[in-house]
Amino acid sequence: MAYMRVGIIGGGTIARLFIEHIRRGDLGRSRVVAIAGRDDRSRGKALAKAFRVPFVTGLKALLAKKPDVVVEAASHEAVREYGEALLGKGISLIVLSCGALCDDGLRRKLERAARRSGALLSVPSGGIGGLDALKAACVAGVDEVTIAVTKPPAAWKGIAYVDTLNVDLDHLRGPRVLFDGPAREGVPHFPANVNIAAVLSMAGIGFDRTRLKVVADPALRHNTHTIDIRGRTGNISIRLENVPAPENPKTAWLACYSALAALKAVKSPVRYGT
Repeated sequence: MAYMRVGIIGGGTIARLFIEHIRRGDLGRSRVVAIAGRDDRSRGKALAKAFRVPFVTGLKALLAKKPDVVVEAASHEAVREYGEALLGKGISLIVLSCGALCDDGLRRKLERAARRSGALLSVPSGGIGGLDALKAACVAGVDEVTIAVTKPPAAWKGIAYVDTLNVDLDHLRGPRVLFDGPAREGVPHFPANVNIAAVLSMAGIGFDRTRLKVVADPALRHNTHTIDIRGRTGNISIRLENVPAPENPKTAWLACYSALAALKAVKSPVRYGT
């Protein structure tokens, strides 16, 4: 059985985690054939050097490494730059910056490319659960889906939208709502923080009908997500308290491992749950 050739776009926490687990054999017969970055200043270059993996810049150089599957762990811009082309070449794509797919035109392009080539377009559940129940409920009919994303104040620093609110994140005395409205409006404001609201929207009733609430709470230690679903099959309430990734408080540790599970499932002939 041949090795699954894996390409990674990005050089952060998730990229490192992938390399470490693949090296240990945790993801079956797989090997990393390239780490792709925007340019020679990208973090991925140092990561590639540390693990003796080829570092490349640009789509053409990544394609030359002939990956079977590419994990996008970089940015919305990377999804736009690489997504359609990779899928069009028959290369499976795991998208972690799935907030980019709030753009209906981009999402349709990727879906169309996947259908034409037969390549897999995969968007992992990330730091949440319950998407299997949501998808089943949607077949019968769902009236309402809401998600509250509540994190410690440090997770919301360095975000342009939050800066416009003039919130002193260092001296909050209690929870502060940063956004409350449709997911389509809110997801682009937080490109590295609420991708879970994007995958929830795509698995369920869409970006316009899914409601997103974003909260900074100084009393929290864990990233906390509360999902409520109301429909013909009943009511579903899910609460997740996620440990932040050690190197990045914006990302849940569970989201990192959700990405690994998605890669493990790419070539598996067996699936449990939907």
